[in-house]
Amino acid sequence: MATSSPLTCGASSNHVSSTSPPAAFMPTKAWWKEAVIYQIYPISFFDSNGDGIGDLNGIHAKLDYLRDLGVDVIWLSPIYRSPLADMGYDISDYENIDPRYGTLADWDNLLKGVHERGMKLMMDLVVNHTSDEHDWFLRSRSSKSDPKRDWYIWRPPKYDSAGNRCTPNNWKSTFQGPAWDYDEKTGEYYLHIYVAKQPDLNWDNPDVREAAWDVMRFWINRGCDGFRMDVINLISKAEGLPDAPITVPGDEYQPASMHFANGPRVHEYIKEMHSKVLSKQDLITVGETPFTHDASQLAAYVLPANKELNMVFQFELMDIDSPKEGQDIAALKTKKWSVDEFRNISGTQFVYQGQELALKNFPRSWGIQEYKDVASLNYWNSVLAQRRAERGTEDVDMSDTLDNFQKKARDHSRVPMQWDDSPNAGFTTGVPWMRVNEDHGKWNAASQLADENSVLAFWKQALGIRKQYDVLVREALILFLSRSIDEYERAQIYGDFTDISHGHPSVFAYVRTLEDTKAMILLNFKEEETEFELPDAHRWDDYVLTLRNYQEEGTSFRTSQKVRLRGFESRLYIRA
Repeated sequence: MATSSPLTCGASSNHVSSTSPPAAFMPTKAWWKEAVIYQIYPISFFDSNGDGIGDLNGIHAKLDYLRDLGVDVIWLSPIYRSPLADMGYDISDYENIDPRYGTLADWDNLLKGVHERGMKLMMDLVVNHTSDEHDWFLRSRSSKSDPKRDWYIWRPPKYDSAGNRCTPNNWKSTFQGPAWDYDEKTGEYYLHIYVAKQPDLNWDNPDVREAAWDVMRFWINRGCDGFRMDVINLISKAEGLPDAPITVPGDEYQPASMHFANGPRVHEYIKEMHSKVLSKQDLITVGETPFTHDASQLAAYVLPANKELNMVFQFELMDIDSPKEGQDIAALKTKKWSVDEFRNISGTQFVYQGQELALKNFPRSWGIQEYKDVASLNYWNSVLAQRRAERGTEDVDMSDTLDNFQKKARDHSRVPMQWDDSPNAGFTTGVPWMRVNEDHGKWNAASQLADENSVLAFWKQALGIRKQYDVLVREALILFLSRSIDEYERAQIYGDFTDISHGHPSVFAYVRTLEDTKAMILLNFKEEETEFELPDAHRWDDYVLTLRNYQEEGTSFRTSQKVRLRGFESRLYIRA
């Protein structure tokens, strides 16, 4: 039976048959759909005690800043006890706060402050894997007969024709090297899709699932308002853990996401999560779904009839600046999650800390010693070892790798928040855990709070306008799954989206409509000034310029169908 859902970041709560959509169908409003969610990377946000590490009390000290920005929900990246092999995504105790960040009492106080300001708090749920220092794994690896042995994915070794011990299959870890680590004591390998200190849990074991539900209940009972779920589409692996196809000839280990992402029982498990936990409260849920671009696969996580999650994160647009795609506006326009096949994508607004200040990557002059991220360091060491072996010398050129890191390494989003122009950007009175970007003298919150034309002022205005107009929030087009999972029947039930770019090489222009309200957005993606001609098929006289990133006179299209846009200019026009 086919059901309907808007294939946005999140689905509304109603559904109908794809065969006869009722003309009066209106998706219901949901608070999480209209919310502005602000992601905090706690270790880098604000240090309250001078030890160089951001903490929960530091977040509490900045709650008024977040409320004034227009934030509705605060999402905390992991703050649980952790050895920090992967910056807290390797959890050793789900029901306690890492001492670096504070205590459970500090969390309770933070939650109280959040709720007093009319905001909500969302936790990061990481249950595809744990730390290898978690008590569950310590017991699992202690003996093949331990009751928790089957809480993780263990397999005996294979042997080649020469009798050499080999991994159970050829899967490659996402963070380089094999996805298996050998345990000498018990003589078997355990699976880790990420680093070796992050063993994957065995979700086929019902005891593991019950333990995950207990973790969720612990935080819900304490007052948590929802969860962002780390790599939640990886919790079910292919039966038999078969070898991955050879897609990188010559490599011993192969990318294997086709066998560990969106596995055969993943929806069964998330439905169980919904039934036993999520359905009991009005929670916000967003699942991270890497390795997945196919809309029909992603839709299954948010179809209301499936009773799984509110929203998912997918990563197709992250590839837009890859060498394969090229940095071209055409690449954006052909992405189905933006404006091609699925023209309704609006979604809940997420803001990452510092985005509202236009904080940028740290400079290329920083050496590898400034990088902390395990993924970057593993890649660096792999390339370095390969080049040294190929060239027979320790002295090899790695400048191209640093060039790439300067553009896309995860560490750029982890530098301390820039609060003012004082030493260490006002982040700490001590020695920061990570180097502060040198541009904090110019780019910081204090200076922008005092400037009505700042990037921060623009963000406040933009978020305020978004809350004024449903047309900027709600779904613009409903899609229905029809005769097969690959076919869609479009039905204009609730609003509309029209791309009016007409092949312009640098401008992305579109109109969104909801009932009697229209919003037109013009975006120039190039540094050069350009001219854009509006289509003749519409009348633009009643559109009012509501938001722009250049401050100057101008309110409508009353004099011309042509618009001159300066470099990287964006404009929003509303006709109410």
